[in-house]
Amino acid sequence: MKSAVETLNPTRVRLSIEVPFEELKDSLDAAYKKINQQVTVKGFRKGKIPARVIDQRFGRGAVLEEAVNDALPKFYTEAVNEAELNVLGQPEVDITDLKDGETLNFTAEVDVRPTIEIPDYSGIEVEVDATEVTEEDIDKAVEQLRDRFASTAPVERAAEDGDVVTIDLEAKVEGEILEDGVASGVSYTIGSGELLDGIDDAVTGLEAGGEATFTSELKGGSAEGKDAEVTVKVSQVAKRELPELDDEFAQLASEFDTLDELKADSRKRLENQKLNDQATQAQERVLEKLLELVEVPVPEKLLEDEVQTRKHNLENHQLAQMGLNLEKFLEIQGKTVEEFDAETSEQAVKGIKTQFVLDELVNKEKLNVSQEELTEHLMRRAASSGMSPDQFAQAVVEGGQVPMLVGEVARGKALAVVVESATVKDTNGEIVDLEDDEEETEEAPEAAAESTDSAEEQDKA
Repeated sequence: MKSAVETLNPTRVRLSIEVPFEELKDSLDAAYKKINQQVTVKGFRKGKIPARVIDQRFGRGAVLEEAVNDALPKFYTEAVNEAELNVLGQPEVDITDLKDGETLNFTAEVDVRPTIEIPDYSGIEVEVDATEVTEEDIDKAVEQLRDRFASTAPVERAAEDGDVVTIDLEAKVEGEILEDGVASGVSYTIGSGELLDGIDDAVTGLEAGGEATFTSELKGGSAEGKDAEVTVKVSQVAKRELPELDDEFAQLASEFDTLDELKADSRKRLENQKLNDQATQAQERVLEKLLELVEVPVPEKLLEDEVQTRKHNLENHQLAQMGLNLEKFLEIQGKTVEEFDAETSEQAVKGIKTQFVLDELVNKEKLNVSQEELTEHLMRRAASSGMSPDQFAQAVVEGGQVPMLVGEVARGKALAVVVESATVKDTNGEIVDLEDDEEETEEAPEAAAESTDSAEEQDKA
């Protein structure tokens, strides 16, 4: 077999392959055997029909077609390996010449990973938010906790913002009461925005026994999207009462005995959260700077597949779970289809570039993934998926996704190398040492890696 490679562009090549006819012998034998099992000829036992009879009855062309279809993947793979190509996806094959008894010539066009030159990245500098925790931050955290332990007490007055009202609802569309438009004993906090548009204005100022009617667009149910005439009747008005900020509250809301201990714990939690946020911010900004340094051509077909994968996952998984379609989602987001498509394409391009660059870094830095690192990564992914480690591991193995997880860990280590060599300063001008946040650093590229699953699938194909 002879093969030659022609570079069409930085991400696509054409293989020209010439196969001597004797190389097709095994595939021809297999073709005759297969046809033998599928047809019957009077005077011959099934499976014992001579090749010359099959040629006469069914045509030599049918045999050649079967043999070529069987042999092409093998010869294509040999040519790819010989040229040491890193191909993406399936090739477009064209048989240019087939001479019975002489040669088989065909071409195969296929996308390939581009050659990437990683420049010196040691000069990367980024700025991140400082991590100091203020008294205001602590007070806000304690207030949020206090709000969770609020109680309610009925009051005999008109409802005000922040009150909890018990209401009955009845929705009509075109004068007809909807079967699913009636609800009783609904508890609603005025100003929370958790029910219908317009309900806050309608119930504010009503006392127990009062009612009002307003018009609102229904957000779900049988008449979703239609304007309805909604009647709301208040059966009770209750005032929310917050507990006193004292040691008794600390004992109620936490494992601590005093309010000072509770505040000290809040400070520690906020500091840890800000450190984690700072590490993530550093990783994201270092990655952005790295991508700016590297020229990365993106294969058109891979980009097209990635965009379609993202749209499919959004519509059929994320939005479906929320009971939304794409049209409604874009309406809520205030985006046009064109804006959504442009954003999706931009995100896909970034995801693909990220994977290509980090994979090249893995090779350049000769990074390996240990069994312990893979296990730790699997445990984290299992926790985020809501599955047990055993269930997640089984799903990964059965789905052939182990190489994908290995790639995620390797890319994490590659980005960690770049982050370690970068200069990271906070908004106060202080140098940030991220060594203490090693675990978070290793997690950094997961979002980017997971966002390019289609590229992984192309590699596997």
